[in-house]
Amino acid sequence: MSKLSKGTASTHQEFPGYVDAYEQEIGDWTVSLERNLKDMDQAPFFKGAPNDLCQANHLGYVIKGKFGVRRGDGVEEIFEAGDAFVIEPGHTPLVFAGSEFVAFTPAEEAKQQSAVMMPNIMKFAQEQGIELPGPETS
Repeated sequence: MSKLSKGTASTHQEFPGYVDAYEQEIGDWTVSLERNLKDMDQAPFFKGAPNDLCQANHLGYVIKGKFGVRRGDGVEEIFEAGDAFVIEPGHTPLVFAGSEFVAFTPAEEAKQQSAVMMPNIMKFAQEQGIELPGPETS
């Protein structure tokens, strides 16, 4: 498949009250459609990565609201609806309630990023008493 929509995504991950995301590998890319429901600094999800920072490259476009990153040097970059973005390795995401964006990540980098994030997300959910549904796949 060479396209992605919410109706055709191979993976749907819902983190109740936080995020609703659809994802699909297309060729050498992982394409994500993400809607955020709560303001959140996602730095804790990258604990254990080199320098505790996301090591992936991302290209994307903000559809609604705003989305940002904090780089390793502490500088924050905020992207708003209508902005295209290029993010290099060495950052953590800052998400805002009501935001929607699409992101393109090299597939191998996305897999490495997920391997770091998922145990941290599961720990956060357990600490917060949040029951996570399993990923839906088609």
